[in-house]
Amino acid sequence: MEKRRIALVDRQYLLPFILLTSLFFLWGFAHAILDVLNKHFQELLHITKTHSALIQATMYMGYFIMAIPAGMFITRFGYRRGVVSGLLLYGVGALLFIPGQYWMSFNFFLFSLFVIGCGLVFLETSANPYVTELGARETAASRLNFAQSFNGMGCIFAPILTGFLLFSEDDASEAGNVALPYTVMGIVVLLVAAVFSKVRLPEIRHEMEVDAAGRKVGLWSHRLFVFGLAALFFYEISEISINSFFINYVTEKNWMNARDAAAILSFGGLGLFMVGRFAGSWIMGRVRAEKMLFCCATGTLCTTSLVLLDMGYVSLVALLCGYAFEAIMFPTIFALSLKGLGSHTKRASSFLMMSPVGGAVGPLLMGWVGDHAAMHLAFVVPLAGYVVVWFFARYAMNCRK
Repeated sequence: MEKRRIALVDRQYLLPFILLTSLFFLWGFAHAILDVLNKHFQELLHITKTHSALIQATMYMGYFIMAIPAGMFITRFGYRRGVVSGLLLYGVGALLFIPGQYWMSFNFFLFSLFVIGCGLVFLETSANPYVTELGARETAASRLNFAQSFNGMGCIFAPILTGFLLFSEDDASEAGNVALPYTVMGIVVLLVAAVFSKVRLPEIRHEMEVDAAGRKVGLWSHRLFVFGLAALFFYEISEISINSFFINYVTEKNWMNARDAAAILSFGGLGLFMVGRFAGSWIMGRVRAEKMLFCCATGTLCTTSLVLLDMGYVSLVALLCGYAFEAIMFPTIFALSLKGLGSHTKRASSFLMMSPVGGAVGPLLMGWVGDHAAMHLAFVVPLAGYVVVWFFARYAMNCRK
């Protein structure tokens, strides 16, 4: 008998799914632009790698500080108001780059990024769990991976656009106007906020989970959620560390200049990242999400180890391939961690969205190693993060048996 194929999205939720998927592009763009700013400010303001890593650290601290308030807000006022609030904060933070460019103050730029980070945590705390609920539980990981693929599309456009705007052919210190891409981004985001303020998103109600004795089951008794929270934190350490110092790595090897490195990051690394998300979503319609995550985690361990071995262009190819392997990690861990949480889903999502604080820790560690040793040795930091993801994948597979 032929197995019935389960739809990715329930028909009644198709419009909300399309609208929410557009948001993934916006925050992918916001994240990826940081990787160009990192190198740009090193050259423009003559600061160290460790100092420039504050760009990522400050923005991701916004996630850590605002995740719980965002979850409380969304629990009380619903997903739609959470999305609109996030877009407003995102837009205002982007427009703050206009006075930042005038004063040319690194600290003011950091404040602007912090505001953007606060907005993004509202968006992600709303959109990620909402997307997992717009269809059958069996397709939750595949559905979130598909939506997150458009995050990858935003990641492609950001480095290539800002790289050409901010880097000249010969000298990265001959900088363009850093406020320009943020001004355009801020205007677009505020227009999207206006659209969402008029759109009705159906609220999804969850059943209260109880044990055999009828007692409420606490969130922290779900071991897969707790391990998933740790796995997401370490994944963020790995992903953001590599993105932050990709340009430094390839330029210090004298393979290309900063402008070309930004293009390779866009079309090579982040292009493979997007393809990996689309491919992962399709494969997970046929293969269990836990098994897919385990295979991809094994792939990242292999590729990152090849970078550490410093094997010339083989290491560069391995680094680029690592983007394809890591692509499905965040949405898959996120979806698996929320499985079966019922009424705890919104609160659990807010805790999971604290995990991007790993993006504050990782670049600081990797920048410190890069300042005191060869840049390729700094990849021991993301390698350690991928090890934790590998163990989570094994645990999730055992839970499924």
